[in-house]
Amino acid sequence: MKNDSNYIDFGERGRFNIKNKLNELTGKEWIKFTKSWFIHKPPRRKETEILHPAKYPESLVKEFIEFFTKKNEWVIDPFMGTGSTLIASAESQRNCVGIELQKKYHKISSDRINKLETDNKIIPLLGSSFELNKLLIKKNIQQDFDYCITSPPYWNQLERNSIRQKNRKENGLDTIYSKSKNDLGNVKDYNEFLDQQSLIFDNIYDVMKPGGYLTIITNNIYADGRLFPLAFDTAASLIKRGNKSWILKDEKIWLHDDKPLIALGVNNAWVGNRHHQYCLIFRKDR
Repeated sequence: MKNDSNYIDFGERGRFNIKNKLNELTGKEWIKFTKSWFIHKPPRRKETEILHPAKYPESLVKEFIEFFTKKNEWVIDPFMGTGSTLIASAESQRNCVGIELQKKYHKISSDRINKLETDNKIIPLLGSSFELNKLLIKKNIQQDFDYCITSPPYWNQLERNSIRQKNRKENGLDTIYSKSKNDLGNVKDYNEFLDQQSLIFDNIYDVMKPGGYLTIITNNIYADGRLFPLAFDTAASLIKRGNKSWILKDEKIWLHDDKPLIALGVNNAWVGNRHHQYCLIFRKDR
């Protein structure tokens, strides 16, 4: 029988094992999170609801952060966008660094962070994640990170999807991220995109603590009459990096059961309505 002195009873939350090395969840909460699929319906945003074309709910990110870290540990996001990871980290009492290439989104993140009341270090950096180490040195951030969660561009899918582009324009959303050569969303060739993306996660590997986890939220994409297995190829590319190879641990599938259906290929050919995303979970070897 387990020694009860190792456990703290939190009632409906379950019992917490004081020897828990990874997080501050009870056993009940831990098991619930390990389900391989989930439906997450975040509350509607306010100030950033129409400011970024790829929404990334803080409430979802917070669940991952609270599973893979403890309070006051360090999180990093190399594709910061409007700062969802930073906001979620602050709400979870974690420290966080985010990197954003575009001044527009960096300013949005900075403005949001300035409104926070937190004792943790929440740091939005302007620049390219291809130069991650230089950015950290420049800001005197001498920190190994415990966890990374991020959502890179889905190749150049943002500009390819003409049907959804119309809706984005009508809602005041950007239809491209930028015109920068350092923007992954502007890489035309699929294999080159995978190579460039891997370089950024090499940089994350360098600043991650041994045993630290990485979560990439991405998807397979449909273009030019075929499916590109972006999620699967992303996983494959990161586990073949020599001395910077990530260990693929698992996937969680985020289901969107409230996304509207679009008439794709009707009366002509199969084109699926993609209503899920992949949350790929990696770990840096010890």
